[in-house]
Amino acid sequence: MAVGFAGGGGGGEDRPHDGRVTAFAALSCVTAAMGGAIFGYDISISGGVSSMEPFLREFFPEVHRRMQASAGVGNYCKFDSQLLTLFNSSLYVSGLLTALLVASWFTARHGRRPSMILGGAAYIAGAAVSGGAVNVYMAILGRALLGVGLGFANQAVPLYLSEMAPARYRGAFSNGFHLSLCLGALAATIVNYDAQKIKAGWGWRLSLALAGVPAMLLTVGAIFLPETPNSLVQQGRGHAQVKALLQKIRGIDAVDRELDDIVAANNATIDNNGLHMILSRRRYRPQLAMAILIPTFAQLTGISAIGFYAPVLMRTIGMSESAALLAAVVMVIVSSASTLASMFLVDRFGRRTLLLVGGVQMLLSEALIGGIMAAKLGDEGQLSRTYALALIVLIAVYLTGYGCSWGPLSWLVPSEIFPLEVRSAGQSITVASSFLFTIFVAQYFLAMLCRLKAWLFFFFAGWIAVMTAFVYLFLPETKGLPIEHIDKVWEKHWFWKTVVGAKEEAQHDDDEKL
Repeated sequence: MAVGFAGGGGGGEDRPHDGRVTAFAALSCVTAAMGGAIFGYDISISGGVSSMEPFLREFFPEVHRRMQASAGVGNYCKFDSQLLTLFNSSLYVSGLLTALLVASWFTARHGRRPSMILGGAAYIAGAAVSGGAVNVYMAILGRALLGVGLGFANQAVPLYLSEMAPARYRGAFSNGFHLSLCLGALAATIVNYDAQKIKAGWGWRLSLALAGVPAMLLTVGAIFLPETPNSLVQQGRGHAQVKALLQKIRGIDAVDRELDDIVAANNATIDNNGLHMILSRRRYRPQLAMAILIPTFAQLTGISAIGFYAPVLMRTIGMSESAALLAAVVMVIVSSASTLASMFLVDRFGRRTLLLVGGVQMLLSEALIGGIMAAKLGDEGQLSRTYALALIVLIAVYLTGYGCSWGPLSWLVPSEIFPLEVRSAGQSITVASSFLFTIFVAQYFLAMLCRLKAWLFFFFAGWIAVMTAFVYLFLPETKGLPIEHIDKVWEKHWFWKTVVGAKEEAQHDDDEKL
């Protein structure tokens, strides 16, 4: 069946705006992308710390006793502790509440740049509390403060990148967020590998406290960043000021067409409550579906389970603490390299192609991982060296597929599809959806691993099949389109055109009269 996907945008009015990649725009986006490094560092640091024996002995003695037990505890259940998973998921609970209750309003009202500064400051405080924790509840409080920082940073940074980038290179610029995330994760795994060698047993404190370094880079860097032209228009700044900034960002004088598009998008605002508009008007139904489902699917790939608990998984199959952390370093390097590759591929081959290819790659590797663990790893004993190596290779293949596709694109696609009048509210829905399912995976993965054993990986493989089919049927291509024109792709799509029809505006006019 041939399906109309509303691909590259045919009309002249949809052609990319003029401009080039200037050093000013590139440096601004590199600085802003440090928000991704914060996120990546935290995902990997918590999983590594959770596998360190001094940390477990001090805060989770029951888990430590199970690890030391030579019999009576199955391989899959050694780390099953709801308090341990609460340590990891508490960050995302506070991040979810911050994104829904505060960050969206603050980012729309005061701009992307102040949100990044506030998020970085909150994250610095969380890193300090985590590193100095004297009991498990203080450690969880530190994670909650980190979540406040992530709520603001994940709200503002993807918007900043998508609005600052030239249309024809928006995919590469926005994917810088996930590349930065991977580099933050790489830094975390290296820190964990070195910190666990500290014989005095306080290496986990160093791991948690060093989370403040990328946060300081973001906070200090954001002080010197310009605000985005879209946000300045939204705040009512003068057109002359916005035009001067656009000329500096794009490196050309002829920016009137892009400025007109930004102003027109802002003038489309009828209601200051962007969340109410998204939920009540049919024209935003496709974007709402994508903002909820894409980050949800990204979590149901099982990536957070591997990101949080890669060292734990390695220890489950019999590796030593040091070897497990070293394997995690190698995996993050592979993931970072694939994300870097996606920056060069996304604006050439498009979002849909990368998501489809990556989905198939992840599906096959996830199924093989589950197959090896089901056939070769029981409740007792360890995997042979050959099968352990095969498992590590398959996880690397899985991470390569994710790094080229769902990793960066689960942030890029939702950040670029919302019109300006509801863009901040739309991003808050994206962040909230991502955090909500990250909480689910973080909180219940170890319990599910204990009960489902290897079948857990088939559970994730099933969801990968579902989301790959969803992309094939329902996601239109948006590469190369000006961000102000992307909302038109829904009117050309075989399914979404039946959802957003001409009745929408007439119905809205009737509602306004009433």
